[in-house]
Amino acid sequence: MSLFNVFDISGSALSAQTIRLNTVASNLANAEVVSGSAEETYRAKAPVFQTLFNDAINKDGASGVEVLEILESSAAPRQQYQPEHPLADDNGNVWLPNVNAIGEMANMISASRSYQSNIEVMNTSKQLLLRTLSLGQ
Repeated sequence: MSLFNVFDISGSALSAQTIRLNTVASNLANAEVVSGSAEETYRAKAPVFQTLFNDAINKDGASGVEVLEILESSAAPRQQYQPEHPLADDNGNVWLPNVNAIGEMANMISASRSYQSNIEVMNTSKQLLLRTLSLGQ
C-alpha cells in the first residue's frame, strides 16, 4: 500500500463522518417537531457504512469507507396528550419524533472524534512524506 492511499482512505472516512454529523444535526433539529399523526411524524435517521477493500472484489481499486444508505428508525413515535394543541387528533394526542437527544449527542461526539482522528492521520502522513523527501538533501 502506498502512503498516498492513506489520503484516499482518510478522505473517504471524512466524507462518511460528515454525512453522519449531518444526519445527527437533522435528528436534533427535528427532535421536538410536533405532528398530528404517527404517519407524518419525523423518524430518526442513521447512515449505514460499508468498508471498501482494495482487492479483486473491488473493481475500482479504492479503499476506505462509503455510506450505503441512510435508514429511518422503525421505532414508534412518542404520543403525548395535549388536547389544546392545534395539531391534536380526535383523542387529543400529538405525536413527537422517536429521536433520543442524549443518544444523538453521544453519536455527534463520536463522529466528531472520528473526524478529528482522520485529520490527524492525514497530517501525520503529510509530515512523513515531507520528511522522506528531505532525506536526500
